Amino acid sequence: MTAIRPRRSALYMPGANARALEKAKGLSADVLILDLEDAVAPDKKDEARGLIRAALTEGGYDGREIVIRTNGVATSEFQSDLELVAASKPDAVLVPKVESGADVTTIRSALMEANAALPIWAMIETPLGILNVAEIAAAAAHETHPLACFVIGTNDLVKDTRAQLSADRAEAMFWLQSTVTAARAFGIDVLDGVFNAFKDLDGYRRECDQGLRLGMDGKTLIHPTQIEYANTVFAPSDSDVASARQILEAFDQPENAGKGVITLDGKMVELLHAEMAQRTVALADAIARRGN
Repeated sequence: MTAIRPRRSALYMPGANARALEKAKGLSADVLILDLEDAVAPDKKDEARGLIRAALTEGGYDGREIVIRTNGVATSEFQSDLELVAASKPDAVLVPKVESGADVTTIRSALMEANAALPIWAMIETPLGILNVAEIAAAAAHETHPLACFVIGTNDLVKDTRAQLSADRAEAMFWLQSTVTAARAFGIDVLDGVFNAFKDLDGYRRECDQGLRLGMDGKTLIHPTQIEYANTVFAPSDSDVASARQILEAFDQPENAGKGVITLDGKMVELLHAEMAQRTVALADAIARRGN
């Protein structure tokens, strides 16, 4: 099994805000997305790159996965963003508005040319991106630049489709389920879109709960107050972990060697349950190593 990293909470941090970048060192988010795109005004892009470079050089983000969100591939800012990525060596690069498998190839080639050997994360946030999400996911495999994670950009999808989302996001189900299904087919993680009304804690919790049921690995966030609940919801419960360990221990028993199906506590348990249990335990152990 590929090493699992918890991605329960992924907090966007504006790259042009030095205070926010410093504050992020004390936050418990699994992922910090240092943003050069939407959160940075056009005349602040160079300043943001300088602040991110200084922050990552100084360090202090131990235990967090650091991802830099660049501007789009077709923008005049992308090359400068890549130079920062190559110099700063984050854990991954998040590229907005990925719409095809060819886009992944283009991003990969640009990273290779910049000598930045790191995973790619892709924003799925346009109608064309949704229509081509299986093709995008099929481009995932690569030795040095794998496509590791999808990030759903619900705000942009709402804008482009002119949809009006209700509280249960019924209007967005096609986007969400298509992205999760494509991600799972090719071994890619997937993070749910942001919840904008960060003071509406009940609404936020409902959306996190829904994201978990849909199969998301975590949620992208816009405010530190959202971290704690995402970390709780997208972590396996103590009972889930105990059950998973019991399943793995049962399959490890000599009398069950080679069996595809066993009986445990009066229930039929198959190898697929053992595979699910293995992932649950691996995720729980990874969270424990993070310390929250």
